[in-house]
Amino acid sequence: MSSEQEKTNEHGYGTTGHSWDGIEEWNNPLPRWWVWTFYITILWGIAYTIAYPAWPMISSATSGMLGYSTRAEVAADIAAVNERNAGITERLASADLASVADDADLMSFARNAGAAVFRANCSQCHGAGAAGVQASGYPNLLDDDWLWGGGIEDIAWTIRNGIRNEQSPDAHWSEMPAFGELLAEDEILQVANHVRAISGQEHDAGLAEAGAVLFDEQCSACHGVEGMGDQGIGAPNLSDAIWLYGGSTEAIVETITHSRFGVMPAWAEEYRPGQGLTDAEINAVATYVHQLGGGQ
Repeated sequence: MSSEQEKTNEHGYGTTGHSWDGIEEWNNPLPRWWVWTFYITILWGIAYTIAYPAWPMISSATSGMLGYSTRAEVAADIAAVNERNAGITERLASADLASVADDADLMSFARNAGAAVFRANCSQCHGAGAAGVQASGYPNLLDDDWLWGGGIEDIAWTIRNGIRNEQSPDAHWSEMPAFGELLAEDEILQVANHVRAISGQEHDAGLAEAGAVLFDEQCSACHGVEGMGDQGIGAPNLSDAIWLYGGSTEAIVETITHSRFGVMPAWAEEYRPGQGLTDAEINAVATYVHQLGGGQ
């Protein structure tokens, strides 16, 4: 043993032999209380993994001898809240939506419950603030431009049945032809300029004049002679410069050429067993969306 290691402190312990810039480390043992505490934590950890869910398996985790479940605890809490709210939830499920705003308590409940439903089920497409994503065709729910009507009953119907899906027989349904198969490229460009003209955007006047004739022949049956749309068949208003897929010349040409066919799922429980929305939840989220400012 070297002379450095033979050194002892006042408790009789030597050094470890380690030295950093002349600083030596005494070989003091850990306090016994600390060692026993460490052993106890090990035993506690072993006991805990036996008593409670702990070890991950292929498709689940060990359940533990006590059978404790955080999911069951959360489910119990949710059930307790639902039980407390059962009365007002039942009122909302059968309420006349047009009169919900006349009942302050029911309106407050519907607005808050609807916000929660929206965040959980609708914000993925329409955005957390309901402003939509134009380039992707997800509608802005804050403005007053609705394809299928923005009355509160209209909104509830759309939520319940969706748009162009295979789930609900009552889903809104319309289909724009792909005019790339019917019109030449220069004709499509003319129509696009006409559409930009009637929506008050920069355009080529000569192309727009020629496009007006084509629009009247090919497009007015759905969008109207003045391009103001038809909510009965989901034909958008083309005169207000509010666009679902973008209002640039390029975007409009793309739409006319290939058409659009956006799909919204039917959210009613009957069409999505185990994952759908109850009548109360549909009425709640319809109320929430309607009061955001864009409802008609």
